[in-house]
Amino acid sequence: MTPRISFSPDAPWLAPLAGYSDLPFRLLCREHGCRMAVTEMVSAKGLIYQSPGTQELLMTSAADEPLVVQLFGSEEQFLVQAVERLREAGFRYFDLNCGCPVRKVSKTGSGAALLKEPQHLLRLAKAMIGATEPGCMGFKIRLGWYVGQPVFLDVAKGLEDLGAGWVTMHPRYGAQGFTGQADWPRLAELKKSVGLPVIASGDLFMAEDAVRCVEQTGVDSIMFARGALNDPAIFERYLALHGHAEASEKSGHQAITMVRRLCELYTGHGMDRLGLLKMRTLVPRFLKGLPGARSLRRDIVFCKTWDEVFALLEGQATHMETEEEHGTHHR
Repeated sequence: MTPRISFSPDAPWLAPLAGYSDLPFRLLCREHGCRMAVTEMVSAKGLIYQSPGTQELLMTSAADEPLVVQLFGSEEQFLVQAVERLREAGFRYFDLNCGCPVRKVSKTGSGAALLKEPQHLLRLAKAMIGATEPGCMGFKIRLGWYVGQPVFLDVAKGLEDLGAGWVTMHPRYGAQGFTGQADWPRLAELKKSVGLPVIASGDLFMAEDAVRCVEQTGVDSIMFARGALNDPAIFERYLALHGHAEASEKSGHQAITMVRRLCELYTGHGMDRLGLLKMRTLVPRFLKGLPGARSLRRDIVFCKTWDEVFALLEGQATHMETEEEHGTHHR
């Protein structure tokens, strides 16, 4: 039996991060306090036509539960077929992406572009909710598409009436992309207006941001995106602060340990080659702001084997420990 989804400030979520939140990365985040995770965006049409790479996005394991599969598309027949096919494969929880502003998604009428036509979005929602178990279909939205023309309250109320299980909101407009600032007061407005569980997304870069967001908006839970990319331990730091305990600070030693663990997860799930490629962008993120991160970013792109990665990390760990000790003496 698949574990039930938990909607609580004590159960932080990992966002669907295109190109990053694959199975090994989700497992690493879960080991550091993530309670709910969402797959990378899966094209409903790509799933039906068995596009290359789609099955890789759906790789999972017993330690990766409960898991939400996020679908994107704008055509009812493909979205419903995708849900039905995924349910046959054993998946239980789903999310429709109505928030991605990236051009290659929005130009097809998918993602945040669905907010241009709320009635069409609600027609899709009705069909998808009808294809899932009660409470198992969520929706990720923005304020609207056009700046200054919010539709989120009408959309969320419509979703609630149709029987949606939850709604996640990134409080920017689709046309804004990731510019400007997330409008957190709109999350509070949404929470007061619907009885659905509301999950907050947007500008949660540090654990402290998430604590403030929960306190200011009253949302049911929070979803880390770019914050988790830069620090998969953000979940445990957030949980500590939320529980009024002291959170550990990001350190070179911890970052190197996380990189090593992620390497193990990639190789353990038979994703050696893909993992090596991904480490080139992930490692510099993990080590951002720490001593020696710049030189490591430069060197890791030349690594062709895991042995080379580990040798580089070994040298980096020694360098960081020296730097951190040196820093301690001068505090």
